[in-house]
Amino acid sequence: MLKPIMLAYPVIATKDEEERATLRPIGRNRDLYHKTMEGFTELVQAADEIGIWGAATPEHHFWSEGYEVAPAPTATNAFWAAKTKNINVGPLGYVMSTRDPIRVAEETAVLDHMANGRTFVGFARGYQSRWTNVLGQHYGARATKSPQAAIYNPLTANAGFATATTQEDDINDDTRNRMIFEENVELVVKAWTQESFTHDGQVWKVPFPYAEGIGDWPLARAGVTQRLGAPGEVDERGVWRRASVAPAPYQNPHPKVFVSGSGSPETIDFCGRNGFVPTYFASIDSAGPLSEGYRKTAAKHGHHYARGQNQCLVRWMQIGRTEEEAIEKIRAYDLDIWKNFYAAMGRRKVENNAYFESLVNSGLFVFGTVESVRKQLIEQWKVLPAEHIVLVNHYAQMPKDAVIETLEIFQREIKPALDEVIHGEQRLAAE
Repeated sequence: MLKPIMLAYPVIATKDEEERATLRPIGRNRDLYHKTMEGFTELVQAADEIGIWGAATPEHHFWSEGYEVAPAPTATNAFWAAKTKNINVGPLGYVMSTRDPIRVAEETAVLDHMANGRTFVGFARGYQSRWTNVLGQHYGARATKSPQAAIYNPLTANAGFATATTQEDDINDDTRNRMIFEENVELVVKAWTQESFTHDGQVWKVPFPYAEGIGDWPLARAGVTQRLGAPGEVDERGVWRRASVAPAPYQNPHPKVFVSGSGSPETIDFCGRNGFVPTYFASIDSAGPLSEGYRKTAAKHGHHYARGQNQCLVRWMQIGRTEEEAIEKIRAYDLDIWKNFYAAMGRRKVENNAYFESLVNSGLFVFGTVESVRKQLIEQWKVLPAEHIVLVNHYAQMPKDAVIETLEIFQREIKPALDEVIHGEQRLAAE
């Protein structure tokens, strides 16, 4: 069965760009943000009633323009968990090149218990320089766009590097960002799964100092940790040598892990090695080949998946009674953020200021009548019969009721057809 995840940013809504300018910085508008978050909870509750598998918010900071005001995923997810019954909640995702991995492991484990296992965890590398560079400064992390992603997903960036020097800088930034990201995620998994652990990495040492250990831990001097702590946590001389992170998650060994990517084969390989869910912010032409590379890498590391299993495709969706109505919804709810966020960030290729054409040709949107959207997605699922779909909406620029209606239509009239494609793959795999 297909497991849909609703992802909302949220966007502080305005009637047009002029109103957004008048209210600047709208991201700090107390009344509008409060109203948005109240509706956000109601939206998640409605998704729960509809039967949507998961609800997510990203992690992004400093959004004075009001397009992606989502700085606190843990708090948001915990509140949702308390207000819902069945839906899974999680971030898509924690930007791990800027995060303390031990704190992430602890917070997600606590949330997993509070939600009785109705959680998942998403990780991302960080591409927004304004805040990734600030929050990641103590790791030396900088925002990055993978140089390899443009090869597999040519729609993601405005073409290439300006000079050999900037190319070298970008590659160096990307290499360090990836190193920090992978080491931090490794630490999260160690903290989740090992009764006690050590770590001697480029970014982290556990214990610290690593060689000497921690010799002044009072409970070790009193013999308490030796008797009551994790075996091996303290050595025979009373030196603290291994970390034991408490609590362990509710789910064993840990919540499902999603990793966001826009076409980087290194990210897909990382997912394959670890059994994580690659989450493709990419066209089907890019995601299809990458998905087979994922399966091959996963198999080499003992994770054997059928086509599409343990994978996730990301799509923006607008449905109208006619094609024209769906296009009008895009203009009303999506074009502003496409122009002033995605395109302005250089994340999507735009020529001659043709923002609308860039959006509809990106391969990320499916739009039209129910029949048209169903057909588009069936064709994509024949290429990549993904276990999960992330349905992105620009709530609250897209009103809450419009989002709910779209989710209801998807669940009732589109998901069953995709379930059939997945079942067909499962039957083939079983033969």
